[in-house]
Amino acid sequence: MGGGERRWSMLADPEEQVFLDARRHGIVLVRPLVRALLATVVGGALLAFAWPLAVAGAVLMSVGAAVFLRAVWAWHRTRVVVTSEKVFVVQGTWRRRAKAVRLRAVEAVELDQSLTGQLLGYGTVVVGSLALDNVAEPKRVCRLLERLAS
Repeated sequence: MGGGERRWSMLADPEEQVFLDARRHGIVLVRPLVRALLATVVGGALLAFAWPLAVAGAVLMSVGAAVFLRAVWAWHRTRVVVTSEKVFVVQGTWRRRAKAVRLRAVEAVELDQSLTGQLLGYGTVVVGSLALDNVAEPKRVCRLLERLAS
């Protein structure tokens, strides 16, 4: 296994080959970014006023930064992994959670893409009972899963 593949050794058998180890599409960061920018702009405007509003503005700006940092951290710590035996999603830092489906049990692979998803290159891939939301290059992932499941 290569360097990036060692992280998943606790979830994958030593004989398994890792074919995909990817983060979700960056689109998942848009909504938290908009919220953070809104909080920062409102907080910055409040800084122009006297004491109680200026403090509230500073707090609001801090909250905006925290919201965005939390979203980036969650995005960074969520991985979609496809091995020769299974597909799984791993989430979390202190408490790692993994959801997996064995490829030999997969009867169908489904792709759900909105128009925006088609334009920006993301979508939801459904593999058995596991839905992989906001996957980058979902058509390529579907082809890989179909090839490995057959």
